[in-house]
Amino acid sequence: MPEFANRTLLSRLRLAAVLLLGVVLCLTPYRHFKPVSGLLEEVRERDFISIHTRNTPTTYYEGRHGPTGFEYELMRRFAEYLGVSLTLDARHHIQSALDAVRQEGDLAAAALPLDLTQPDLIYSRPILDLQPLLVYRRGLPPVNDPEALSGLTIGTIRGSGTDRVLRELQAEHPELGWRESSEVEVAELLSQVESGYLDAAVVFEHQFRINRIFFPGVERGFPLGNPLSMAWAFPANGGLGLQQAANRFLYGLQQAGVLDELVARHFGHDDYLEYVGARVFIAHLNERLPTYADLFREAARNTGFDWKLLAALGYQESHWDPEATSPTGVRGLMMLTLPTAGEMGVSDRLDPAQSVDGGARYLRQLKDRLPESIQGDDRLYMAMAAYNVGLGHLYDARRIAEELGGDPNLWEDVREALPLLQKREWHSRTRHGYARGGEPVIYVRNIRRYYEILSYVDRSQQQYLQLNEASNGEDEGFPLFDIISPLHQ
Repeated sequence: MPEFANRTLLSRLRLAAVLLLGVVLCLTPYRHFKPVSGLLEEVRERDFISIHTRNTPTTYYEGRHGPTGFEYELMRRFAEYLGVSLTLDARHHIQSALDAVRQEGDLAAAALPLDLTQPDLIYSRPILDLQPLLVYRRGLPPVNDPEALSGLTIGTIRGSGTDRVLRELQAEHPELGWRESSEVEVAELLSQVESGYLDAAVVFEHQFRINRIFFPGVERGFPLGNPLSMAWAFPANGGLGLQQAANRFLYGLQQAGVLDELVARHFGHDDYLEYVGARVFIAHLNERLPTYADLFREAARNTGFDWKLLAALGYQESHWDPEATSPTGVRGLMMLTLPTAGEMGVSDRLDPAQSVDGGARYLRQLKDRLPESIQGDDRLYMAMAAYNVGLGHLYDARRIAEELGGDPNLWEDVREALPLLQKREWHSRTRHGYARGGEPVIYVRNIRRYYEILSYVDRSQQQYLQLNEASNGEDEGFPLFDIISPLHQ
């Protein structure tokens, strides 16, 4: 059976198991449980829902603009769906979140693997596929299959589901052993791999994706076993009402495409890193951007742009090289032409501060000069295109878009018209003539991707620094690791 079909069947079987458990609970003698809607009614009567969670990048953390995280977004939306407020207890690891929801609180949302063997708990429908992934320290021989694990010191998080996969693998490879702890998080595991305390770790693929930019010394190995499912856990004695409400809520998000959007926003940027060349971009991000980040922030404050957008434009122009010079004489970090530099009062295009300030003000000027009929992101994208190709050629492309039956106020339609400026049959009828119209299309696309990466990195850095602070300098030896010995020594 093809791998995709195999995984689809597994997902359906897991969902069927959840639904079957619900049926079993419905048939359990009534005296052991609250009425079907019991806990749900309590939540609505008290006007808040109490959730146990974890302080991790994939669940919940305090960002620059307040609480955020993939599961936090779901929790917040679920509370709104129920029409109640939200209270969180984020002091948990996985096992303590499960223990807590058995005793008090309404549900646990802590990157929990769906586990129908857990006593006194019921689970929601699957939220996210969790693919276990073996990662290892760069410099070791490639680790591409289970046979290569022999002799490696491997770490994982107890209760996350990755430990369960390792136990299943140990049944086939009795020489396999590892270390596990419920007190560590993914960033700490990856740090231990990079530092050499561990040779390898088993985490979930999306967790590695969100953390890997900070650990260039850790390599992707191979997927381990079949995907698990992330789900929410509820107390089994609370009735089925809250679980059923959560299932309706999650199903609605899935059908509307919102769940996929949240997954892409929080975990889906690894393709951008691959697109631009992860190591080159990360190297420039770490080595060059810190020198100029404050200049971008200052220019952003003066012009009303997001500093990361200005930085993305600067990377597209020069790769943050203040001495960059093109064959056509465009120079500096923001690659200003001589006339533009003069118009913006930039006396030295190779001065980073002047270049960033002048480039930001020029982008602002272009955006302000566009017709009022162009709104929102369309206005920003057209301003960026004009930064590359010139305002006159942009206006020509807008006229062509209108002639073709498109909307000259939508970037989507103007983007289709710009490459036509390279064709004589079109540019001969325009005011400003020929232009390499395909370039601004690629230019805007690249800046948008760089901006997404920088936003992702900025968000991840907040998470990483916060988790580092939370660890409070714990002993790097991790004495809390339990050693799981091989079955055959």
